[in-house]
Amino acid sequence: MSRSTRSDDPQVHDLLGIGFGPSNLALAIAIREATAGSGRIDSAVFLERQPSFGWHRGMLLDDATMQVSFLKDLVTLRNPASGFSFLCYLQSRGRLIDFINHKNLFPSRVEFHDYLEWAAAQVDDLVRYGHDVVDVRPVWRDGELDHFEVLAQVGPCSAAPVSYRARNLVLGVGLRPYLPDGITLDTRVWHSRDLLPNLRGLVPSEPSRFVVVGAGQSAAEAVDHLHREFPAAEVCAVFSRYGYSPADDSSFANRIFDPAAVQEYFTAPPEVKEMMLSYHGNTNYSVVDQELIDELYRRVYQEKVRGIERLRILNLSRLVETVRTPEGVRMVVESLVSNEKTVLDADVVVFATGYRPVDPFDLLGEAAEVCLRDDAGRALVDRDYRLRTRPEVRAGIYLQGGTEHSHGISSSLLSNTAVRAAEILGAICARSADPALDREPEYAGAPGSPA
Repeated sequence: MSRSTRSDDPQVHDLLGIGFGPSNLALAIAIREATAGSGRIDSAVFLERQPSFGWHRGMLLDDATMQVSFLKDLVTLRNPASGFSFLCYLQSRGRLIDFINHKNLFPSRVEFHDYLEWAAAQVDDLVRYGHDVVDVRPVWRDGELDHFEVLAQVGPCSAAPVSYRARNLVLGVGLRPYLPDGITLDTRVWHSRDLLPNLRGLVPSEPSRFVVVGAGQSAAEAVDHLHREFPAAEVCAVFSRYGYSPADDSSFANRIFDPAAVQEYFTAPPEVKEMMLSYHGNTNYSVVDQELIDELYRRVYQEKVRGIERLRILNLSRLVETVRTPEGVRMVVESLVSNEKTVLDADVVVFATGYRPVDPFDLLGEAAEVCLRDDAGRALVDRDYRLRTRPEVRAGIYLQGGTEHSHGISSSLLSNTAVRAAEILGAICARSADPALDREPEYAGAPGSPA
């Protein structure tokens, strides 16, 4: 980077978190509670590009509920007595008794987001909002990588980035929206991530047709919302499956999200890892809550009874062409059975095509060169979520997400957020107390480790 940087924060922090979603929020809370006890983390800071806390705001639909129990909040599985729990949030809002009477383990997504904001406000002093990390540089001392310099853009791109330094980085940068090849977002072509803000600015205000591409929970929720909120519009759902597939949320299957399952997955041979993901992918990927499936089917049936079909299901189909027109979007949908093509002219097409993990190496810049990879080019990660690095590296890099290949299906989910935060914090504190741990990798014999 040719521009000069400002060293507004000259100290070397014990820990610097990049991104401040639920995972790093849980870590910040763990740091706050640990500091109150042992004080082993003297200095921590988190950098977040958003101007304030926000988590999937574009899909905070009125009727959408969480798909995990409120007990899998930011803290309870780590510390059931924590003052940052969802129950403490309810008490502070004066709704604890009301929630109990509701007899529901799954709060609305709007309410859970309010809980996250409530918790984030209590550790606000640890976060620098409006800081977009643009580079990570290793800092060498006596032939060893001692710490990192992190450069963050604040304000206009013409301004010099600010500089932070830290002995340990924790990457919690979340997921990146996935789009099919050749698709570019604009005012008529959306990803489901932006559904609500884009609807608020939609012109015309009385659209005639929406097309939603995808078969997972977000796709079904988008179809449901658009069909209810725009009673004069046709809503077309396009997906390659025969129908929406229900999520397996049965008790035994849900054990795949338990903290113990992370250890079992990590130590399993590669073929067992693949088997576990194949068997239990229907607990999370491209599946829909049964209640929502039933509701959408009820509407399709009732519209057939009335002879006015606004909700159209184009199953066993794929989108083969998307062309922007002055009025909207023209799409060509092809049947996978007959190859027959259907032309749809829509005001808006919504791609509810999911997300992909952010590649940590894209963010680390020059620092990525000291990280080790497996034969597939993926990050080698220790059980404590620390990236495996070359022997001369004393500083640590930890991942919150992007570890499905090493730690299993709950890598980017809320289920293990509290426990994972405790494990990462414990690892950093242990290495700080005993630097020899840096020189003897704790999991050198783990499957997938370099020889």
